[in-house]
Amino acid sequence: MNKVVITVSDYKKNNAGPKAKLDIENILSRRGFSKLNLNLNVKSKLLKIKYMLFTIPNIFRKSNYTEIIFQYPAYSSVLMNCFVKNIRKYTNAKLFFLVHDIESLRKFKDNSQFIKNELQILNNADGLIVHNQHMKNWLQQKGITTPMVNLQIFDYLNPQPLNDSFAYNQTICFAGNLRKSRFLKKLNWINHKLTVFGPNPLSNYPAAIDYQGQYSPEELPSHLKSNFGLVWDGDSLDTCNGSFGEYMQYNAPHKISLYLSSGIPVVIWEKAAMADFIKNNNVGLVINNLNDLEIQLSRLTDEEYSIIKQNAINVAEKLRVGYYTNKAIDQLEKEITHE
Repeated sequence: MNKVVITVSDYKKNNAGPKAKLDIENILSRRGFSKLNLNLNVKSKLLKIKYMLFTIPNIFRKSNYTEIIFQYPAYSSVLMNCFVKNIRKYTNAKLFFLVHDIESLRKFKDNSQFIKNELQILNNADGLIVHNQHMKNWLQQKGITTPMVNLQIFDYLNPQPLNDSFAYNQTICFAGNLRKSRFLKKLNWINHKLTVFGPNPLSNYPAAIDYQGQYSPEELPSHLKSNFGLVWDGDSLDTCNGSFGEYMQYNAPHKISLYLSSGIPVVIWEKAAMADFIKNNNVGLVINNLNDLEIQLSRLTDEEYSIIKQNAINVAEKLRVGYYTNKAIDQLEKEITHE
């Protein structure tokens, strides 16, 4: 069996974006997949033509792949179509997409032509690994007939020691791209502070915000010392809004994996798709709005926190070894390649 994981990337330092794809590559390499990492400039029209006419066809023309896991998307519909076309033309491989983002649910949710094209690409795969049941339901409602399995949560190969402190002092942190985390400038907690990490901070924040700088995805976990990690998006304290906030109703934000792989329980919006995972595994708090979080933190007892904390550590041990990725691929291979 000649299996390969294909990743189209444009890596940037201290950017959490590539971390998920790099971890998938490493998890799959441990189970015998070769790695094909293509650093493509998807913004250059001239280079796109070169990729379509020469680079991509040459990859598959003399290959003998039996199974291809493509880390979807390539952030260019033209190149995605080109990949699928050449895989089908030159190989007999089973083609699986491990979905990182569905742009029809985010940046292009009002673009009917883009949505039509993306759905067509997804239907050209032999199988899909999607984030969760909410994403799967949406895709099925839009006409996806390709078999799908749920990842549940992204694994996170965390090189730092686990945060194994059970002392409950009602602390909470937040990590992310601060340019789009506009809710932070409205946070007016009185008795609690939110410790914040990430690029593009504002010059001024309210007194409740304690900005602690920016670190790489590998280094950041060593700085996370809080009882909880917050998952929130948009410019409102009452709900998660905007394209990224609404997207939380379908996706599995990678920062959840960052927190849990560090042994830190999560606080998340009740309408987020991942609220199901947090509740089912009892690894955090599900909240309606940020204004009430201070009260919930104060009401939580040491005993209650200890249970949540231990559950988070149990999930961390799975995330650190690629448990969820391997489980999803096992399920997909069983359903598709052995049918």
